[in-house]
Amino acid sequence: MRLATALLALLLLTGASSAAPEREAERAEIAGVISNVIGWAKTKDLDLFYGSIANDEDYVSVTPGARVIKRFEDVKQNVPFWMSPDFKYVRHELKDLEITFARCGTVAWFFCVLDDINTWKGEPASWENARWTGVVEKRDGKWVVVAQHFSFAKND
Repeated sequence: MRLATALLALLLLTGASSAAPEREAERAEIAGVISNVIGWAKTKDLDLFYGSIANDEDYVSVTPGARVIKRFEDVKQNVPFWMSPDFKYVRHELKDLEITFARCGTVAWFFCVLDDINTWKGEPASWENARWTGVVEKRDGKWVVVAQHFSFAKND
């Protein structure tokens, strides 16, 4: 009986230890995708951006501005602004990024504080200390952002 218990414990430990590095690799991949949603602007690589978000009706992006982007096709309306030579990426940073996996393993949600530093016509056009939450889904073996929300804390 002790041998069976010891073998079961060993199997459970071995399974858990091999799953942990796999989960951390997934977490790193997701972190890269999240960063690419902003970082693509450094080189104005639209393919990188489009590959980081859901390219369908499920995509939604809520920002502090009045307009809510409710599908991938709506994203394209902002392309002239981002691709303009007047818009310049300076840097971005994701602080305190937390990624939590759903039990199914193909969905996760995230939270971080974002610094997205840019200029427009030489003037600051930045978001500093923006709260960023979102949902990622693994589709066809690749993680993409399906929903995201940006907000700023109210200063009391």
